[in-house]
Amino acid sequence: MKKIDSIENFEELVQGKDVFWLIKHSLTCPISANAFDEYKQYVGENKDIDTYYLAVQEARALSNYIAEKYQVKHESPQALLFKNNHIAWHASHGKITVASLQNAVNES
Repeated sequence: MKKIDSIENFEELVQGKDVFWLIKHSLTCPISANAFDEYKQYVGENKDIDTYYLAVQEARALSNYIAEKYQVKHESPQALLFKNNHIAWHASHGKITVASLQNAVNES
């Protein structure tokens, strides 16, 4: 799991990776911390797909860029599954669980 914090980093990902996960999370929100823990657990159990994260407080411009470019309402926490430069699945808050992330990969 790698941290990204710039639009340039993100665009390199989109251009270079067919499939990857990205989670937006808040450094101060307990709900976000719980979702991030679920994400980290998923990452630990699933090494097939590259995984990334951004901290909203540190990468507000990137977070807004993603919301605008892909027309997905910004939320934090928010998990996004990218496939071929499109968002194949996304969820926020309590819907981010190890099971939901795994199901998203299997169904997308």
